Amino acid sequence: MIEVRELTKRYGATTAVDRLSFTVRPGTVTGFLGPNGAGKTTSMRILLGLDAATSGEALVNGGGYAALRRPMREVGALLDAGAVHGGRRAFDHLGWLARSNGIGARRVAEVLEQVGLAGVARKRVGGFSLGMRQRLGIAAALLGDPGVLMFDEPVNGLDPDGVRWIRELMRSLAADGRTVLVSSHLMTEMELTADRLIIIGRGRLIADTSVRELADRFRRGVLVRTPRPAALTAVLAAAGGSVESMPGGALTVTGMDVAVIGDRAAARGIPLYEVTPHSASLEEAYMELTAGSTEFGAVAS
Repeated sequence: MIEVRELTKRYGATTAVDRLSFTVRPGTVTGFLGPNGAGKTTSMRILLGLDAATSGEALVNGGGYAALRRPMREVGALLDAGAVHGGRRAFDHLGWLARSNGIGARRVAEVLEQVGLAGVARKRVGGFSLGMRQRLGIAAALLGDPGVLMFDEPVNGLDPDGVRWIRELMRSLAADGRTVLVSSHLMTEMELTADRLIIIGRGRLIADTSVRELADRFRRGVLVRTPRPAALTAVLAAAGGSVESMPGGALTVTGMDVAVIGDRAAARGIPLYEVTPHSASLEEAYMELTAGSTEFGAVAS
C-alpha cells in the first residue's frame, strides 16, 4: 500500500507539492493525473527516496523507502526509461540490478521474456528504440516481483500492441493483489485501465475517486429517441425535467433518471426507441476539474 500524508515539497519559493494526502490500496490500478507541473513526478520521487520531503510523509507498506533492505523486492518503479547507460547490454543491466537486491539470474531471463526483449537481451541498450527502452524499464520494475509498482508514463514510445500489452499487464498485476500507481497524460488510456483516479493540480489534491464516480459526477443527462419528440418534451417538462432537442430528432433530458423518463412516457403511451444515460468522457471531466490548475496554456488561433 502507498500512503501520502500531508506531503509538502518546496524548492526555494516554489511549492511543488502542497499538503497532499492520498492512499493507493492493493488490488486496483490507480491513475495519478494532473497537468504538467502538478507535482506528480515529485511525489513519486519522494516515495522512492530520490527527493526529501519538506514536511509530511510518503510511505510504502507503512514505512519509508530508505528503510527497505532490498527495495526492489517490495517496490518496482519506472520513472525514466532513458536513464540506462547505452553501452550496457540489456541482460547485464538487469543482472547488475538483480545482484544488488539478492535476485538470481533466472529471474532476469524471466522478466526479459515477459516484456518481449528475450531476443535482444545481449544487445546494447544504446541501439534500442524508445519503446524497447520502456520495456526494459518495465522489466526492471518487475524484477523483484514486488507488491507495489509505480509507473510514470509507461506507454511512451510503445506501438498499439505495446500499449495494449502494458494495459493488460497493469490490470493483471492489480488482479494479483498488488498496488499499482500509474501517472499518465493519456486520458483515453486511463479510462480503459484505471479503477481509481487521484487528480492533483498545483501540488494539491483535486479528486480522489473511482472512474465510475467521476463519470456520474459529470453526467450530461439522458439521450432519448422517440417518434413523438414534441409530445414527450411536453410530458417531461411538465414533470420538472429539462429537455433539449438534438440533431436527428433525439432529446437530451436532464433532471430525471432513466426510470422516471420511462415511466412518464409509458403513462402517456409514448414509445421510446432509445434511453441512454450520457456521461462526460474522462478527458472532458479531467479538463473541467483541472481548468484552473494548468501551469502552461496555449491560446487558440
